[in-house]
Amino acid sequence: MAIANFIPEVWSAALLKALRDRLTYAQAGVINRNYEGDIARAGDTVHITSFNDPAVRTYTRNTNITWDQLSSTQQTLVVDQEKYFAFTVDDVDRRQALPGFVEETTVGASYNLAAEADSFVAETMSDAVTGNNDLGAVTLGAVEGDAYNLLVELRTILTRTNTPDEGRFVVIPPELYGLLLKDDRFIRADASGTTQGLRNGFVGRAAGFDVIESNRVPEDGGAFRVLAGHSIATTYAEQILNTEALRLENQFGDGVRGLHVYGGRVIRPANLAAADVSIA
Repeated sequence: MAIANFIPEVWSAALLKALRDRLTYAQAGVINRNYEGDIARAGDTVHITSFNDPAVRTYTRNTNITWDQLSSTQQTLVVDQEKYFAFTVDDVDRRQALPGFVEETTVGASYNLAAEADSFVAETMSDAVTGNNDLGAVTLGAVEGDAYNLLVELRTILTRTNTPDEGRFVVIPPELYGLLLKDDRFIRADASGTTQGLRNGFVGRAAGFDVIESNRVPEDGGAFRVLAGHSIATTYAEQILNTEALRLENQFGDGVRGLHVYGGRVIRPANLAAADVSIA
């Protein structure tokens, strides 16, 4: 008999909820899940089709009009990332431990799965930012207000690419958040009348962005990869494919394991901007 009161469907749902509660880059508002659907197995592919916009022309009475033929482009979202957890529970440990320790362990597993998924999404987003949307190396902290000014530059980039005003985000490390706290132009969550952010890590607003503080901001050689944009840019799909408990064959105990599959793609790179930020 496997672990008492174990219901795979309930555990899978609870684990997925705990996972999403801890996501930074792969959370709603930073990415979208428009094409997630039902993921039956790792390696599933979602085909995303888009069409060109028809031209607008001046109409002249009693003359023929010009017809545009629509052309389509297709992108693919491949669910090709596969991560799992697995641990054993000895019968003696289970008998002597406090109730709920197995559930707590799965919550810990969900945190680690979230960290892996976030790193994947952050890297996917970062690689997609090129050209004028990438400000390159920037050093902050030497001049008063330069942290806020950086956000204004990122805002200008996104406005030039017609990124929607409502729902823009920027993910920053604690060091950059510390600089913003010294700037009166930064509106903190507590000062704005609410401490309940709609997004994980939400700390306030600045230059039209929902500011999200995170320890998961990619760092390379002391420079933080600060990403800003809108959720329409990146699509993400995930599923806890299987969570199960089983009686171990070679010992007196049970095993618990779960498989997390996911994938992501930047489908509108123009709606992302980035900078490699060093703190003086």
